[in-house]
Amino acid sequence: MKTNLVTNHAIAPMADQMKSLIEVMQEHFAPRKGTYYNDVLFFLTTTMHRSLPRLKRVIMMDVDISVRADLALLDDHFERFSPENVMGLSLELSPVYRHVLEAHRRETGNLTAGGAPPAGFPGLNSGVVLLDLARMRASRRYNQLMTEHEIRRRTARYRFKGHLGDQDLYTLLALDEPELFYVLPCGWNRQLCTFWRSVYADVFDQYFRCPGSISIYHGNCKATIPTEGERRA
Repeated sequence: MKTNLVTNHAIAPMADQMKSLIEVMQEHFAPRKGTYYNDVLFFLTTTMHRSLPRLKRVIMMDVDISVRADLALLDDHFERFSPENVMGLSLELSPVYRHVLEAHRRETGNLTAGGAPPAGFPGLNSGVVLLDLARMRASRRYNQLMTEHEIRRRTARYRFKGHLGDQDLYTLLALDEPELFYVLPCGWNRQLCTFWRSVYADVFDQYFRCPGSISIYHGNCKATIPTEGERRA
């Protein structure tokens, strides 16, 4: 008989190990202190390879999701990583990074950054994250990027002031280091937030579409998740 082992991990000790680094990320990737995304919880994935040294792989998921498929199929995506990939995330399905990177896009003419797919890079969403902790530990490049100096340098270069925690960091890194990230099919993180439709009505649907079967619905922005048997494109 197979036994399932459940282990609880306290957040505070994990955060304390990386206190100075997390503080820099809070400065650049969170609203003011005391707000929702300023909590250290939203930055733990970035250094989990250091705080959980005995684990090889972790799947992190937000609580505002509904799973509609066997999670073993999600786990199978680890085997599809290229040798350079250290984690897997789906693309962001809204123009939020078009907005965050507006100054950079305007000043440099780099319309790929924050642009709609397939030509552009809309950013990454951390509602579902596949973390290969062993690869994160072994990746010289990833660990070179995870320094206070490098984060400040990247945010200055892209005029980047985010507000969504760890996914802001991953999006920022992926602008120059896409090989570190496996792009998970959107059906494994079908985001439902339509907040940005009113701001970018002319291009919103270019970001929001997600063809194919849906395995996980993500009710971000407090969006209503379809009931069982209902499908939202």
